[in-house]
Amino acid sequence: MTRTLGPVMLDLEGPRLTRAERRLLRQPAVGGVILFARNVEEACQVRGLCDAIRQERPELLIAIDQEGGRVQRLVQGVTRLPAMGRLGREYADAPEATLRLCRDAGWLLGMEMAACGLDLSLAPVLDVDAGHSSVIGDRSFSALPEEVAALGAAFIDGLHEAGMAAVGKHFPGHGGVAADSHLELPVDERSLDTLRAHDLVPFKALAPRLGGMMPAHVVYPAFDHRPAGFSPAWLGMLRETLGFKGTIFSDDLSMAGACSAGSPAERARRALDAGCDMLLVCNDRRAALEVLEACEARDAARPARLRYGRARPELEALAALPRWRRAHARLEAMAVT
Repeated sequence: MTRTLGPVMLDLEGPRLTRAERRLLRQPAVGGVILFARNVEEACQVRGLCDAIRQERPELLIAIDQEGGRVQRLVQGVTRLPAMGRLGREYADAPEATLRLCRDAGWLLGMEMAACGLDLSLAPVLDVDAGHSSVIGDRSFSALPEEVAALGAAFIDGLHEAGMAAVGKHFPGHGGVAADSHLELPVDERSLDTLRAHDLVPFKALAPRLGGMMPAHVVYPAFDHRPAGFSPAWLGMLRETLGFKGTIFSDDLSMAGACSAGSPAERARRALDAGCDMLLVCNDRRAALEVLEACEARDAARPARLRYGRARPELEALAALPRWRRAHARLEAMAVT
């Protein structure tokens, strides 16, 4: 029987657990921890931090944003990855070779993050780059929906080969708005038909293969006046029409794009009621404590399925694998060009 978790994923202050954080992690409403750059020094330190978290609560999920390019929290002791858009630029001239490399990138990322003690990297980004979103940009594989779907599928296959679940973001697509949802609430005025024919294409293709999904803090008024992460209509489409069976992670409820939903406790309740399973509350400890109190009677079964379930590889042993050596050399070369 799968053990349930609390519905709240928190952040930490620094690279080592404080005494107060050890107490905080024991609260039943906590279901996971997400690491940021301030929590990371190098790979072995991250493994030690993950071990310390599991000494308090062995069942907690531990996640990181490790996409490549400008969103790579852990740099020292692991492969420096290019932005996924850099891979996408190779696709037109060498599609088969690029798909193989994208699969290798997912595998390498999964193996390295597992070796560092993590359960998940919140990747891949499945947004289609429309060319005017500074927050998405080259985090997207491509400006073409079919290419995003193909490259995303290869990356997901690689993660699965490493034993790690994939988390797609940001449903139903953040690439069509210029505004940054960290700073304001973007509104995408396009029609639902346009969204279906463009931004939703990768999500429709890949939803059944994803273990997790993160909706965008974006309003699409042609379908619902609420941001997607607070919208039963959008999350119902994800479940019922696209066939997604995994965990829905809210994007960070402390972001400006979430504030229209009310106080931290109100945001939490509305996200859960809309269909989210796990709530991220980051960079605002007071808000996190309010959300924990509001969620103390809640739990969720789906997130527990995302724990890394294999024997973890040793980071030092990866260099003995020919596949790791080839992928490491190629990806690091692309990361600096």
